[in-house]
Amino acid sequence: MRHPYFEHDGPLAIAHRGGAGDHPENTERAFRHAVDLGFTHVETDVHVTADGVAIAFHDDVLDRVTDRTGTIAELPWSEVRRARVAGTDEICRLDELLDTFPDTRFNLDPKHDAAVAPLADVLRRTGAVRRVCVGAFSDRRLDRLRAMLGDGLCTGTGPRRTLLLVLNSLRFPVRPKNAMVAQVPVRSTGITVVTQRFVDAAHRLGMHVHVWTIDDPREMKRLLGLGVDGIMTDRPELLRATYETLGVWNSA
Repeated sequence: MRHPYFEHDGPLAIAHRGGAGDHPENTERAFRHAVDLGFTHVETDVHVTADGVAIAFHDDVLDRVTDRTGTIAELPWSEVRRARVAGTDEICRLDELLDTFPDTRFNLDPKHDAAVAPLADVLRRTGAVRRVCVGAFSDRRLDRLRAMLGDGLCTGTGPRRTLLLVLNSLRFPVRPKNAMVAQVPVRSTGITVVTQRFVDAAHRLGMHVHVWTIDDPREMKRLLGLGVDGIMTDRPELLRATYETLGVWNSA
């Protein structure tokens, strides 16, 4: 039986940070634009404020994308909420974002160890455990979340499990456990990760492959030709148009 996160006909189209190339990243406006386009899946990041509020935000500081400065983990929500992304848009609380888009599936990346417990709490309170998938650059964070929320939580491959999948694709007798999907870049540290053998190995093990962050239509088509199961993009309009050209767009 497929996990509810994957219940979709055809390859997933995932709006990275809501569609950071079209609207201010990780804002309700960006997510709304993607959902209005027909996207059923979006991606965002999770940080936590000094007083334990989980927010949809990528950086650990406000400086790059907002009109304020400061380290999020050192500021209370009452201060963080005053910042405006691109000078215009409010930062989203994760619980409010999940409630605002109750039919949307979210890919979530807890950026620090401190975000794990608040993220688990939000997913329990909002009843969203079965409509999210969690990926992270830390296998330990993913293991902690599975321990807290159970095996029904969809999790991706952290660095260690991704390496095991690469080795499996090269016919080494190893395999990643407790991961439903490999969410990876095409290349990392000069090594091509997403090859035909990598995709085939994942499928043999019953895993999906999602690739990030792809904004070039030719690369989108090439990856779909390899059989990847989803693409994350900063350009949701472009990804939709490419899927439509190939006859694989499905917003239902």
